[in-house]
Amino acid sequence: MPEQRPLLGIGAPLPGTSEPTERADAARNRQLLLDAAQQLVREQGVDGLTMDALAKRAGVGKGTVFRRFGSRSGLLMALLDHSERKAQEAFMFGPPPLGPGATPVERLVAFGRARLLDIDVEGELYRAAEVGEAADRYSGAPYMLLKAHVSMLLRQAGVPGEIPLIADSLLSTLSAALVIHQMRVQGYRREQIGDIWEAVVRRVVTP
Repeated sequence: MPEQRPLLGIGAPLPGTSEPTERADAARNRQLLLDAAQQLVREQGVDGLTMDALAKRAGVGKGTVFRRFGSRSGLLMALLDHSERKAQEAFMFGPPPLGPGATPVERLVAFGRARLLDIDVEGELYRAAEVGEAADRYSGAPYMLLKAHVSMLLRQAGVPGEIPLIADSLLSTLSAALVIHQMRVQGYRREQIGDIWEAVVRRVVTP
């Protein structure tokens, strides 16, 4: 895997994130802790992610977890950054249809379905990223990267019109707050929402 891939985090520096001079073993330990934290969230939800639970799952002392992340809040922010980077890696460099090698429309469909899966299993983390003023959220690196990716695929598909506005409109349907409401309150299944995403994408690409 190339070392210079331009993955963007949700902010810098965050507790638990690597620094340029971080030793290889420290970076490896951080990765193991965050992978364990992600697994806990997927199994038990955000409420199940405590410093004690993470220490037990990772097989380290609780002091190690506190030294790395400072607090549970710091851990959640570092985990959100970790999850976003893994998602970026998948749609920028992963196998098709999400990554390069498929048609633009198939990549757009796969992108939406992958995003819905992430929200389904880590919804509270993604909703936390959406909290704040719109000026901060929509001009921040994570959203701008998603928008640039969707815009690129729309252009490759030959979609006419104001591409940035179309990309915003599509991404608005993947808002974590909206998707969580649709699944938990309105009772829709992730697959149903994904089918609508696919229908909208295909309608936009082929009016």
